[in-house]
Amino acid sequence: TMVDVVARTAEEVFIPLTVGGGIRTVDDARKMLRAGADKVSLNTAAIDRPEVISEVAEEFGSQCAVVAIDARRRQGDDPTKGWGVFTHGGRNATSLDAIEWAVEAVRRGAGEILLTSMDRDGTRDGFDVELTRAVSDAVNVPVIASGGVGTLDHLAEGVTVGGADAVLAASIFHFGEHTVAEAKAVMATAGIAVRPVPSVP
Repeated sequence: TMVDVVARTAEEVFIPLTVGGGIRTVDDARKMLRAGADKVSLNTAAIDRPEVISEVAEEFGSQCAVVAIDARRRQGDDPTKGWGVFTHGGRNATSLDAIEWAVEAVRRGAGEILLTSMDRDGTRDGFDVELTRAVSDAVNVPVIASGGVGTLDHLAEGVTVGGADAVLAASIFHFGEHTVAEAKAVMATAGIAVRPVPSVP
């Protein structure tokens, strides 16, 4: 079960662990937190029933309530048209505007926004820094940029240009192209404060 996966993972990693997927209620969140997660990420459940954000934040603190937003540009490359919110991996459109939804999620108690550009996800062309900047400027909680990293410089751009507080990448690490230590070195060179890489015995 997912609870077992979380428990085994929490035993092995010593960094903050956020768990998402299928968390629809306070009870679901409780199970993940008891299993060792530090935070839970809400996406479709929060769109379907926004009150769950407040419920999780009130029960466990806003630092535990992450709202994941999958956004896509409304009209191609024109940022003046804004970004819509999608669910189910970017397949299903909602009527929500990404910036307005981020503001509403924070108002309801979200302590962090995980922002994925569905236009950039998997492209390796870099973050949608206009989207990231728009959301980062609109909310007063940390924003994690996601979607599109192809180079280590893209990570730094997410912070320096996009205004993100943190960045997420997958394929550049999964396929062994780069290490976390290399990523941190590039970010530090760009003037971004990063945690030191722990030595591995």
